Amino acid sequence: MENLLRPLIVVGGSVVLTLVIGWATDFLLRKADERHHDTPLWGLLRRARIPYQLVLCAALLRGSYREADLLRSNEETAGRVLTLVLIGSTAWLVIRIAAAIVETSYSRYAHGRAHRDPARVRRVRTQVTLIMRVVSAIVGVVAAASMLLTFPAFKAAGASLLASAGILGIVAGVAAQSTLSNMFAGFQIAFGDMVRIGDTVVVDGEWGTVEEITLTFLAVRTWDERRITMPVSYFTSKPFENWSRGTPQMTGIVFWHLDHTAPVEAMRDKLRDILRECPAWDGRAYDLSVTDTTPNTMQVRALVTAKDADDIWTVRVAVRERMIRWLADEHPYALPRVNTADAILPPSRDGGSPARNGARPSRDGDRPSYDGVPGQRRYHGSPRSER
Repeated sequence: MENLLRPLIVVGGSVVLTLVIGWATDFLLRKADERHHDTPLWGLLRRARIPYQLVLCAALLRGSYREADLLRSNEETAGRVLTLVLIGSTAWLVIRIAAAIVETSYSRYAHGRAHRDPARVRRVRTQVTLIMRVVSAIVGVVAAASMLLTFPAFKAAGASLLASAGILGIVAGVAAQSTLSNMFAGFQIAFGDMVRIGDTVVVDGEWGTVEEITLTFLAVRTWDERRITMPVSYFTSKPFENWSRGTPQMTGIVFWHLDHTAPVEAMRDKLRDILRECPAWDGRAYDLSVTDTTPNTMQVRALVTAKDADDIWTVRVAVRERMIRWLADEHPYALPRVNTADAILPPSRDGGSPARNGARPSRDGDRPSYDGVPGQRRYHGSPRSER
């Protein structure tokens, strides 16, 4: 009877105690979250309840499993398994707690500066994301190393591993040269303020928004919902356009190729009317000028402004479309035309004057006639007699 009750008390008591402590901790965090609406820390800490309960249960069983006398022949194996579970769950809990603290700090910072300095907020968001990835990687490596050290074979090989660490480090550095360059490039992007999450960029002729930045790659979401994944080393070694760098305000250009008789002054007035009816125009400035001419057309350029890259696209499209429609309705002569003229034919063989003004010689006169039959060539006698 004692052999049955002892393991039941040890294992059941550990599980029940874990559930009670976990429920009480979650209850306190929920009450704290209801009282403090200005900070999301307590709500974020509630996400760590599963690793927290695993740590509690593994720690309780690790300290009392010998009293259960369930696995007398395999006590060492059971202890090692519980130790591995304890290390893994502790690493999981540390990552969740660190993520909650970092996310809370970022939320407070972003809430205070979202309207004043959105570019700075995106920069901090990029840095926070990369820092969390680094922290997770470090905690994972430490946890894996701690798990390996629980095995006696790895303890015995520790001295030899340390002795050859220098050679292995050189070999690993050469083998992972591209990976390490991308990793350092990721740190350079995060803390050098080159590109941030949410920035509008043009890369290899593709216009899009930076959606994700990691230590090794960067994802750009294009305007047509495609994702372009590129190594972060690209952004430290090649030029690219960052439309969100500095202030988000932008100036856009619209070109038209029109006839030389186009009413430029009336177009300026129409441009002003179009912009006043366009909500995306920020009202800072506008202009319309003739920038170039060709023998057939002249190039008219309009400058418009907007608060960011998305609005400048909307303004340019609206101005281009409505101006062309207005010209077609009110001033159709201003649209480009193809000038044509009558062809001038070369002089005839008999010395006559060339045909002009579109007049053509008769069809029958185009070809010689023989025997009175127009357009048909006949030979009399042998071919030599014709020579």
